[in-house]
Amino acid sequence: MSDTLDRPEPAPAPGIELQEEDILEAMRAIPGYLDITPGDFKEVYRLAFAHALERLSREITAAEIMTTDVVTVTPDTPVADVAEAMGRRGVSGIPVVDTGQKVIGVISEKDFLTRMGVQDAKNFMALVAGCLKTKGCMALPIKVSLAGDIMNSPAVTVAPETPLREIAALLTQKGINRVAVTGPDGRLLGLVSRADIVKATIGQVAP
Repeated sequence: MSDTLDRPEPAPAPGIELQEEDILEAMRAIPGYLDITPGDFKEVYRLAFAHALERLSREITAAEIMTTDVVTVTPDTPVADVAEAMGRRGVSGIPVVDTGQKVIGVISEKDFLTRMGVQDAKNFMALVAGCLKTKGCMALPIKVSLAGDIMNSPAVTVAPETPLREIAALLTQKGINRVAVTGPDGRLLGLVSRADIVKATIGQVAP
């Protein structure tokens, strides 16, 4: 028996589940006679997709998928301005850099929630509930704080040549949604988020 059949069944394309009619239409579109069943066709597709994802995760690097238009703050930026910048750009995390653009920390929504006394810092609705149950604003304790007071330091960073596979593993290991890409001198070059990884992977393997 082929060792291929002994391997664990690979995951299907994210968000895509092949239906029998899809397979039959694909087989009809191929000229000539195919000596293969729809089930075999589906298995070949699943294996090919899994192998493509594996290959791309090793070949694609941070430099190829990172976002370079990154909003940053400095350690002496008031937290109110940090929150405004994050809200304006629609991001849940922001790098903190020094005057030389070297990454010295990062601030996430979780950091705000934690320092506002929200026990479950991963749950935004916990903040809403806390605000509804108290007479004052839960943000008052950090109102006069600066970015340097609430940032996580040192920041988790990767090099431009870091493979996508390693970045994905790092995000999972650290429980974070994005990572800063820095040069040898520590200067910020860009950011790679979970969304960037998904977008790059699906974009590469899509027909």
